[in-house]
Amino acid sequence: MSAKIRTQEEIAARVKALESMLIEQGIMTTQAIDRMVEIYEHEVGPQLGAKVVAKAWSDPEFKARLVEDASEACKELGISGLQGEDMVVVENTDTVHNIIVCTLCSCYPWPVLGLPPNWYKDPQYRAAITREPRKVLGDSFDFIVPEDVEVRVWDSSSEMRYWVLPQRPVGTEDWTEEQLAELVTRDSMIGVGPVATAAS
Repeated sequence: MSAKIRTQEEIAARVKALESMLIEQGIMTTQAIDRMVEIYEHEVGPQLGAKVVAKAWSDPEFKARLVEDASEACKELGISGLQGEDMVVVENTDTVHNIIVCTLCSCYPWPVLGLPPNWYKDPQYRAAITREPRKVLGDSFDFIVPEDVEVRVWDSSSEMRYWVLPQRPVGTEDWTEEQLAELVTRDSMIGVGPVATAAS
C-alpha cells in the first residue's frame, strides 16, 4: 500500500468535480462550501492539535493533564466537539513510538486533527499497519523507526480515539509555543511521520 495512491492533482480534480455537482444540483451554495473550507482550515484541524502539542512541550503540568485526560485538557484550550469526546493521547519516548489506526472504519479525533486523510480510511492501510507497522512506515511514508524503539499500534474506535504526542525536537528549548507548533505535523500526531526538526 502506498500513501501516495492519489496525487494531489487527482485529489484536487475529484474535489472540484464534487463541488460542481453539489452546486449544480442545488445541494450546496458556493458560500456554504467556502464556509466549510474556512471551518476546516481555521476552526478545526491539525493546527489545533499542533497548538496542544506545543503547549504540552512547554508546560509539564499541562502535559500531565493531557496524558491523563486528553479531552478535558484540550477543553482548557477551547478545543472540543464531535468525535473529540473520548480522546486518549499516547506519548512517544526514546524507547516507544506510537501509531494510531482504526481497523473497523475511520474513527479519528477530528477536533485536533481535522478530517482524516484518504489513506487513513483505506482498508489496505488499516490491515497492513497492524501487521507490519515498520514496513508500512518505511515503504509508504519513508519514515524509519530505529530497531531499538518499540512500535505500538493503537486501534481507535467510536468509544476511544487515540492520537500521538510526538517528542519535542532537540534544540528548541528557548522556542515559543507558536514556534513549536510550526514543527508539528498531522502525520506526527498519527504516528506515521516525524515532526519537523529545529533546523528545518
